[in-house]
Amino acid sequence: MNADLIQTVLIYALPVLFSITVHEAAHGYAARHFGDNTAAMLGRLTLNPLKHIDPIGTILMPLMLYFMTSGAFVFGYAKPVPVAFGNLRNPKRDMIWVALAGPATNFVQALLWAVVYGILVASGVDERFFLKMAQAGVLVNLVMWAFNLFPLPPLDGGRVLVGLLPYKQAVAVSKIEPYGFFIVMGLVIAGVVSTFWMRPLMSLGYAVVSVVLMPFS
Repeated sequence: MNADLIQTVLIYALPVLFSITVHEAAHGYAARHFGDNTAAMLGRLTLNPLKHIDPIGTILMPLMLYFMTSGAFVFGYAKPVPVAFGNLRNPKRDMIWVALAGPATNFVQALLWAVVYGILVASGVDERFFLKMAQAGVLVNLVMWAFNLFPLPPLDGGRVLVGLLPYKQAVAVSKIEPYGFFIVMGLVIAGVVSTFWMRPLMSLGYAVVSVVLMPFS
């Protein structure tokens, strides 16, 4: 493991841990608010990152992809917080809010990291490590926000779509979920997700971040 890789891992470690931990916990807290206590009963309603890390999806897969693509493509995932949507008071409506809770926390975290970056710059801090970490915090959280909103189950955006569609169409879309991960990966590899979804949303996200940073200019 060379010095550049070690530095990159250290820069991204804290933002990634915060982003996935708060994202997953938010789903659990939102589900409990709307009537489902499954996450709490299984010990997943926590901000302890160890409870949300998947050894393969959070550690092994991103590292393998980093080496295999020389850092050009990295993907990973955390353990999904269990939610029994049937326990929600109004399953079809409430699943929308439960699904949106995760990406919403990522967008808020991106803005908070932007504020941290602005404060560091305004304070005259020129330590590259901390500035890069704040920038990484913005990037990681905007990527998680945008990617998870892609409207295909099992991603959060897919659950939002199911909640918004009329019953017949919602059932049809929900049947995609067992194959959704592979479909999404295929679309990612083909560049469809990047071109038609990620780039527009990331541009919007960075535009909002720029507004937040204006007072520090």
